[in-house]
Order: sequence, then structure tokens, then C-alpha cells
Amino acid sequence: MEKNRKIQVRGAFINVANGQFEDYISLTDIARYKDAEHTDSIIQNWMRNRNTIELLEFWETIYNPGFKPLEFEGFRKQAALNSFVMTPKKWIESTNAIRITSRQKIDTTQK
Repeated sequence: MEKNRKIQVRGAFINVANGQFEDYISLTDIARYKDAEHTDSIIQNWMRNRNTIELLEFWETIYNPGFKPLEFEGFRKQAALNSFVMTPKKWIESTNAIRITSRQKIDTTQK
């Protein structure tokens, strides 16, 4: 998947990548608008929200025949609890999600 264009929203540039059938919008770029140093925390907090979990479940149910609804139910019950932690990688691996992707950040400052 290549980042092939950018859109500008409220003065921030957001990468949009072409997928096989759809476009993907960079959550990291959106989080960077809020707090450039803590994008991972912004995304994790967004993903632990019950409304977000339910939106992701709705989206996957429509477009992903391999989605695992039982795993979603466990997450839905935990959503918004102080002890609940959710990451894109955890969501993808647990539910077999295909409508959200995760790539490991490459640290180019270390040699």
C-alpha cells in the first residue's frame, strides 16, 4: 500500500493510501494534529472508547466475512474501563479485522 496523496484538514496534512478496493486514511496523521509526540496514546485512547469499538465492529461486519464477533463482544464489555487497553494490532489480530491496518513505526534515528 503506497501513500499516494495528502489531504489538508484544518491546516494538517493527512496521508491517504490506495488499497486494493478502497482508500485508507492515516490515523497517525490525525493523531499528530492533536499531539505530535504521543500519537500512539491518542490512537489507543480513541480505540478503547466504546463508540469506536462499536463503529469498528459495524464496519467489519458489513465488509469482512471473516470477522470474529465473539472476540468483539469481549472488547465491547471491557470498553471504557480504566483497565482496558486497545491497539490497532490487538484489534486486527483478535478479530481478524481487515478494514484497519497497522504498520510498525521505523525508527530512523538509531544506527
